[in-house]
Amino acid sequence: MAVTTTDDVTESKLLLAEYDSIKEEQKTRIGFRDNLLYFTLAAATAVVAITVQSGQPQLLLAVPVICIVLGWTYLVNDEKISSIGCYVRDRLGPRLCELTAARSAVFGWETYHRDAAGRTARKRLQTTVDLLTYLALPMVCVTAFWRSPAAETPLVVVSLGQTLALAVLGWRFLRYTER
Repeated sequence: MAVTTTDDVTESKLLLAEYDSIKEEQKTRIGFRDNLLYFTLAAATAVVAITVQSGQPQLLLAVPVICIVLGWTYLVNDEKISSIGCYVRDRLGPRLCELTAARSAVFGWETYHRDAAGRTARKRLQTTVDLLTYLALPMVCVTAFWRSPAAETPLVVVSLGQTLALAVLGWRFLRYTER
């Protein structure tokens, strides 16, 4: 005899389960991304303190490496966070709306908060903070190295490569912000 359950799998239940899953991923990525900023500042501060204590300015070249790796990770996570929001707004929400014949958009928060007053100014300020942290801070360290007696040719070449990588990272931050 076949057993019938009231827990039939429907497309709308699957979509809601997907929503829960990707919102959990988004929440995790937001926490990770936000902590990257603090970790970057702490790591750079530690390198500068060690440099000052040891009197070895070449150690400053660790800061660009830290900022490139963590800045790229920050940027990738930020992009994924935004992509999840776009997916919910553009695909998942409309599909659920269609299935349920809802008269208004589902997941209203996904669009509502985007229209909040001052959002553009906050986004620009965040981009400024990101560029100061992941581009300006390491460039200050590279410049300090260049002005030091430790600036010998092999390390200057390394620092020029770092500068190029930082320029690419800065360009990616700006390009991503434009979207």
